[in-house]
Amino acid sequence: MNGRCRAGQRSAARLMMSMKSLKALKTMVALMVVVGAQSCLAAAPVAVPAAVAVMPVAVAAPHADDEGRIRVQLVARDEVELSSEISAKIAAMPYREGDAFRAGQTLVSLDCSLYAAQLHKAQAESDAAVQLKHVDDRLSELHSIGEIDVQQAAARAKASAAEVAYMQATVRKCSIGAPFDGRVVKRSAAAQQFAQPGKTLLTVVDTGHLELKMIVPSKWLAWLKPGHSLVVRVDEVGKTYPAAVARIGARVDPVTQTVDVTAALSGHPPELLPGMSGWASFAGTAR
Repeated sequence: MNGRCRAGQRSAARLMMSMKSLKALKTMVALMVVVGAQSCLAAAPVAVPAAVAVMPVAVAAPHADDEGRIRVQLVARDEVELSSEISAKIAAMPYREGDAFRAGQTLVSLDCSLYAAQLHKAQAESDAAVQLKHVDDRLSELHSIGEIDVQQAAARAKASAAEVAYMQATVRKCSIGAPFDGRVVKRSAAAQQFAQPGKTLLTVVDTGHLELKMIVPSKWLAWLKPGHSLVVRVDEVGKTYPAAVARIGARVDPVTQTVDVTAALSGHPPELLPGMSGWASFAGTAR
């Protein structure tokens, strides 16, 4: 009996070992399948969707309304940012936003006491140099000094005169005058501040010479020429004003098929300001 039991136990042990080996083999096969699949995926090229071509979209060109009108904007012919050419403290800036002025009026005054003192010094040195030159000229006539002394005296007199001219030009920059009739748009500084060369102090605009800016279809060039009459109704004031085409743009926008047009008002209505807008009507021509 004992021999039979031991033989049965050995058979059972061999069977269990066979089952374990079979299970391990199945696990190894499964791992090999997974690894092989991953390798195939890594080697396979990834399909990248082709870029979608974006076609340019043309911007709609401005068109006339049912009455054949075009939107216009009033712009100033001249708008200037005034700045100082020298470094100095601002003594006075009497004009504020919206104030009107005439051409030549002083808009900014600078404290130039230091420059004025330097000018007086240069003038005194120039006077002394001129007197010395006169003395040397007289001595040269008496053959008391050499020609080189006379030439040096003349050179010193010229240098002193140049210094005077330089300081006079500097002192003239101590006040900034209005370049045209107009109004103040913006103050960028105030009295008692220090002005730096090139830094904006005032922005001024010429309100007496306004132009009309508009964009019209390029096909209008078949009949629209400089001098063509039009009337403009300004929205802000509710009035109509006569005008005429002054300039036509030098190129046509190939995308929108439009062209810039500038018109000039007849007269200088004081109630109109830059930035206003309205409608322009071109009479006498079919669209």
